[in-house]
Amino acid sequence: MGILSRASYVVRSKLNALLNRAEDPTETLDYSYERMRDELQEVKQGIADLTTQKKRLEIQKRRLEENVDKHNEQAREAVRQDRDDLARRALEKKKEKMNQIEELEDQIADLQSTQDDLVEKKNELQRRIEEFRTKKETMKARYEAAEASTRVSEAMSGVGDEMGDVSRALERAEERTDEMEARAAAMDELQETGAFEDALSDQDEIDRQLETGRTSSEVDAELETLKAEMGESSGSDTASEPAATDIEAELDELREEEDEESA
Repeated sequence: MGILSRASYVVRSKLNALLNRAEDPTETLDYSYERMRDELQEVKQGIADLTTQKKRLEIQKRRLEENVDKHNEQAREAVRQDRDDLARRALEKKKEKMNQIEELEDQIADLQSTQDDLVEKKNELQRRIEEFRTKKETMKARYEAAEASTRVSEAMSGVGDEMGDVSRALERAEERTDEMEARAAAMDELQETGAFEDALSDQDEIDRQLETGRTSSEVDAELETLKAEMGESSGSDTASEPAATDIEAELDELREEEDEESA
């Protein structure tokens, strides 16, 4: 097989595969049915045309038969008038018309035979069309039922084109959601550990440790100062209790003196 032959074969194979995938059996059946109906219509039109031609010949035959009768009467009248010459001419025309009638009868017979054959073929074609229509509707119903069953099965199993797209969309959404949740958790963890603050700061690890040490020392010093202040405050409160007692005694003496003076 030559290169061109192989290429042609491959192209035809590809085209045939494409046509098979694109072909809808129900549309093909309907198209075939319509083509058969068109053919039946053409046969009917042919029968009608043939019948018209036959009717024209029959009309022409009747006219010739009328002429035959006319010439026959002419010949009789000529004989009664002793005009043999006219009688002979009339009989010659009669013979001529009769020959034409015979030819027309042969043609009419041929047309009638052809018409009978066409009518028989038309009836046979019409019968086949009716059978095809019944088979077509049955096949279409079976195909549509099988197609619906296949769609339902594919939808339930999730292997159909649309359901496959939906499943893939759900998978992508789930993956995206997991990714966003993981990213959010990572952000929270980095926020808690202070990684963001460290990233925005110019301090290195040593600076951070030193800062932590200074902060701890300052807290310890402040704590000691607070303890010392609280200790001194407690001692001052204990020492001031006798002084407060003396003041109260002096105030009582003053009140008594004022009462005596008022009396």
